[in-house]
Amino acid sequence: MRAARMSAPQTIEFFEMDTPKPAEGEILLKVQQVSVCGSDTHMFYDQVLPEEMYPSRPGSPCHEIAGTVIESRSDKINVGQRAIVLSSFRNPDALGGLVEYINIPENMVMPLPDHRGLDEWLMCQPMGTVLFATKLWGPTAGLRIGVVGQGAIGLSFTNLAAAQGAAQVIGIDLLDYRLEKSIEMGASATINPDNVDPIEAIAELTDGHGFDVVVDASGDPEGLNQAVSYVNQYGKVLGFSLISMNSVIPFKHMAWMGKVATLIPCSSINSPDPTGDINEVISLMDRGWIDPSKLITHNLTFDDIPKAYEMYSKQQDGIIKAVMAVNGGG
Repeated sequence: MRAARMSAPQTIEFFEMDTPKPAEGEILLKVQQVSVCGSDTHMFYDQVLPEEMYPSRPGSPCHEIAGTVIESRSDKINVGQRAIVLSSFRNPDALGGLVEYINIPENMVMPLPDHRGLDEWLMCQPMGTVLFATKLWGPTAGLRIGVVGQGAIGLSFTNLAAAQGAAQVIGIDLLDYRLEKSIEMGASATINPDNVDPIEAIAELTDGHGFDVVVDASGDPEGLNQAVSYVNQYGKVLGFSLISMNSVIPFKHMAWMGKVATLIPCSSINSPDPTGDINEVISLMDRGWIDPSKLITHNLTFDDIPKAYEMYSKQQDGIIKAVMAVNGGG
């Protein structure tokens, strides 16, 4: 089968490999749609990794995957079932998503309805990770929430916070096209710190109330310090950014102490039920309550995978989410 992997910093190569065979308790998925996550670029594609990490494991870096089950050695998942699947970061033998076929354990398979395109359903994966994180700040109704970074993850926070009844949701980003998307996804207002003093803007937009919760979804090593500077005293800061594993960032400790703010690191990969919140978002989308597919800005092909990673890395052409069709899509 055809596959892709990272062969050097900011370099994706194609190659041929054997089609995997599912073990007992696994399924074989015909991959039909994959997408790039910010963590794929921040932690891998844009980094100069140790020499022994090149080439990367087949199909990586990519963990947003949807397709159709063509073989099942599970009594829980039937052949023909459309699904989102999660591939393991920690298993060095597990394939990433940049492949034509992938074997996946039955507990990492999330069934999908038969209607709508798989590209649209795939957006439930990133939004599901965000749903997990929103539960960590407690009841949303009445809160004033700032979201630093309006890429796909930040926009998902904006969308869910607005849908959950926040009094205000304000998107913060340096790129105006993202701020326009933020309004579309439910933000009550936006701030571009390149154009205004963000502290003054927060006070003006919230009538002096400030932010009860600030989310760092910036992917910027300085994002956490910014979030602490924006939050109210006794407020909460959610850290969702994934940056280089080797980054050592000075933390403004006394600024945090002065705010008496609660810092909440959130990563759904460490959830005891990594598929649960994604399944919840699938259900909400199926019922028409939310529509994560609004995140998609580019539909590309398997051949376009190098282009998609470059676009995401360099924030080109108004990109929010690029979805690549594999095996003809679906």
